[in-house]
Amino acid sequence: MKKFLTPEQLRLYELIWTRFIASQMKPALLDVTTAEIEANGYLFRSSQTTISFRGFMVAYKGATDEQEDGAEAKLPDGLSVGEELNLVSVTPQQHFTEPPARYTEATLVKELEAKGIGRPSTYAPIVSIIQERGYVRKEKGRLFATDLGMTVNRLLVGAFPDIFNVQFTAKMEESLDRVEAGEEDWIKVVTDFYTPFESALSQAKGQRTELKKSLQEPTDQVCEKCGRPMVIRWGRHGRFLSCSGFPECKNARPLEQADAEREPTGQVCEKCGAPMVVKSGKYGRFLACSAYPRCKNTKPLTLGIPCPEPECDGEIVERRSKKGKVFYGCSNYPKCEFASWDKPVNRKCPQCGAPFLVEKVAKKKGLFLQCPNCKAEFPEED
Repeated sequence: MKKFLTPEQLRLYELIWTRFIASQMKPALLDVTTAEIEANGYLFRSSQTTISFRGFMVAYKGATDEQEDGAEAKLPDGLSVGEELNLVSVTPQQHFTEPPARYTEATLVKELEAKGIGRPSTYAPIVSIIQERGYVRKEKGRLFATDLGMTVNRLLVGAFPDIFNVQFTAKMEESLDRVEAGEEDWIKVVTDFYTPFESALSQAKGQRTELKKSLQEPTDQVCEKCGRPMVIRWGRHGRFLSCSGFPECKNARPLEQADAEREPTGQVCEKCGAPMVVKSGKYGRFLACSAYPRCKNTKPLTLGIPCPEPECDGEIVERRSKKGKVFYGCSNYPKCEFASWDKPVNRKCPQCGAPFLVEKVAKKKGLFLQCPNCKAEFPEED
């Protein structure tokens, strides 16, 4: 098939072919030898694994890297029970417990499969929906829960604890399989689910007011119209700042604007002299005069890096595409069409002298810097 396929198609074809062939073969047999060594009241244990029968590993090697790595002999030949050993050296090592890594799309699908949640045909929609609805955001290949996602999770788990748990989904999948096989009545399965769900749903509807109040978060900001404290509320488009005196006082403003106004930018409006603040708009963040609406001066939020295009006096600014993805372009657009998906860093390349480097991320390397000109790589600095 190689002469009929592109390299990408061939890799996919080989993956499908080898996994299918391996699924029809016998399992591998591994011999595990363990030696327990007593010394001065302490017990030390060492093990080695050897492959006695390769089985499916002959066809499919992708799943056997760990076994083959561990197949190297670690124990000397000829060990016997009760044998006295000579102490050569002791190497103390301390290991600290680390939190598990954040999910990527691939590891999330692997976890869903391990927990028995969904079917192969539903994995892709699950991953895409949680991102489209804003429950998680993807940064450098990893998934981070958003405020909206954590809030929705807290509400649903609190209102429907019997439904929003891993065991429910796995058990429901098993029940549906038994219905398909004719081993269980579908009416009974639906009734057992819907009767308690209807009761929980009615109870949740009766607690709407209390649920909305539980989502409010107090802040240290004061309403400029009536002097009462401002609180964080949830609306159709996410969280926002609102006066606690609502509905008597209807003062409200975006939360991003309020957070940015508390962070000084160090820049001053050239028209009125008021401080410039960071605001969010349709096409991303930008600098605006804090005296708005009296002064409507705005300008792009630059990275302080000159545009690399020849004879261009613009600076690289943060922009947002129509689909909401952040990229970096020239402030003189559309006159200059420079653009980059990677975030530029104001640091010259030590090898070729390029004016800036860009941030990159890889599964094994993590976050690092790369020169867009000579492709040299450098470790990320604090």
